[in-house]
Amino acid sequence: MPRIAVCTDSNSGITQKEAKQLGISVIPMPFYINGELFFEDINLTQEEFYQKLESDAEISTSMPSVPDTLDTWNRLLEDYEEVVYIPMSSGLSSSCSTALMLAEDFDGKVEVVNNQRISVTQRRSVLDAMELADRGWSAAQIRKYLEDTRFDSTIYITLETLKYLKKGGRITPAAAALGTLLKLRPVLQIQGEKLDAFSKCRTLKAAKTTMLDAIRSDLRDRFGMEDHPEDTWIHMAYTKDLEAAAVWEQEVREAFPKNELFMAPLSLSVACHIGPGAIAVTCTKKLPDDLPAPQV
Repeated sequence: MPRIAVCTDSNSGITQKEAKQLGISVIPMPFYINGELFFEDINLTQEEFYQKLESDAEISTSMPSVPDTLDTWNRLLEDYEEVVYIPMSSGLSSSCSTALMLAEDFDGKVEVVNNQRISVTQRRSVLDAMELADRGWSAAQIRKYLEDTRFDSTIYITLETLKYLKKGGRITPAAAALGTLLKLRPVLQIQGEKLDAFSKCRTLKAAKTTMLDAIRSDLRDRFGMEDHPEDTWIHMAYTKDLEAAAVWEQEVREAFPKNELFMAPLSLSVACHIGPGAIAVTCTKKLPDDLPAPQV
């Protein structure tokens, strides 16, 4: 019987189709849109979501229901000995704390990873967990490693509009109005639990330069990888505008020619708070080839 099952939620950006190809399980995130329940990548596509968002539909996010989570874990444990569950950052949703509580009833067979990742960095954690499982690590060892290295990743994102941050109560109406009046292009960051302000730029070009410089700084100062940039992953994410995302991908590729790149749409649970036209870049340390399993 296979030993470790890896499970995540759709905030990772992993689609149901890709999950089948990878051999993992993805719990879809629920949304209420004008009072109607939808599930990401089940009965709610990226295109449908942005149509509803831009028509000013009332959209609220929720966490996976307790029955859906328990059903998924119990199903996996019919074929696997242990489950590693990697939910979205505990700083952005209560789903992680709920999962940690539920896992207490599984006698150590379910390990919930609280490594504060989201979108493509959460996806990277899933792929790392799969590789560590293939190396023979236990679920507890995988959880400990992913949590110990939670700060070995960074995200920078710039927004086209402050409208949705204002709508979600993430900034005050006065700040949103001022930013719109001055045509500011904010750059936000995630280095740990929450989405925080990083810089205010006047143009998209300046915001892109700010983000690329921030990644270079992190490679040099936070990760010590300036001389070995190939030992990190550079990933990108975007909301809605694929044409703008393709331009951004080329710019990132030119800035970091030695790195392996990956780009995906931003998960909808984040997109609903930042709106269309956003672009992001992330940097994450790769797994070392000779990594010893931690003591748990």
